[in-house]
Amino acid sequence: MSAHVGADPASATAELNRWIRFTPAQRLARFAVFFAMAAAIGWALKTIEIIPEFLYDAPEQVVDMGKRMWPIDWAHFWPVVWPALVETMHIAAMATILGLMMGIPVGFLAAKNATPFLWVNLIAKFILVATRSISTLIWALFFVAMFGPGPLAGALAIAFHSIGFIGKMFSEGVEEANRGSIEALQATGATRMQQILMGYWPMVLPTFWSVALFRWDINVRESAVLGLVGAGGIGMALNAAIDLIQWDRVSLVLFTIFIVVILIETIVTQIRKRVI
Repeated sequence: MSAHVGADPASATAELNRWIRFTPAQRLARFAVFFAMAAAIGWALKTIEIIPEFLYDAPEQVVDMGKRMWPIDWAHFWPVVWPALVETMHIAAMATILGLMMGIPVGFLAAKNATPFLWVNLIAKFILVATRSISTLIWALFFVAMFGPGPLAGALAIAFHSIGFIGKMFSEGVEEANRGSIEALQATGATRMQQILMGYWPMVLPTFWSVALFRWDINVRESAVLGLVGAGGIGMALNAAIDLIQWDRVSLVLFTIFIVVILIETIVTQIRKRVI
């Protein structure tokens, strides 16, 4: 009897010392989140109406398409793919330059320490959010309707979408700048523009090169897609080959895009190592 009574305090102490990862409230919250996710997935599957018959023969369709895409039509490269590729690079370069020209000023206006006016900060941040939230394809459709199909619409679409990304990065870089240099310039009577050019700009210059290179890398990839909606570039060559069911030329365009993306990624990485 005494041994039994003596064991109860030890077991009670062990039970109290047992580590529990989540409290009952946390477990209930996790269950609610998982249940909501499962319900959302089930609702989505029911809404998009997946046709099982298309899924059953999908492997056969993939194999058949692969056979039709091989061998690659290399003769199509120089007369069609190469000019479209050059146009894609021009679109990406122009879009990056325009995006930097528009995004950097908006980024400075969004930074509270560089522009101490709340209403200006709010307007600038609204511009950053609005341009970033609208997809590049939506911008492309808008500019294609305005200026017609071609590289101009593609360059403007990517440039306007880049404003939000570039401005956001610059705004954060300016707000993290060292206040000591700025206060020293203010003590000498420097104007607001002098503070930006001689104080903030040298400190955010590494951010400038990082954002410019990274955004150019992204813009090359995006410009390759915008041709599908008529915004110029190699995407138009891809769209034409798909419409004509010329799968050997489709494989040529896809292979070219793949190689170009790898080369640009390598180049950008090497430049970032040497410059930043």
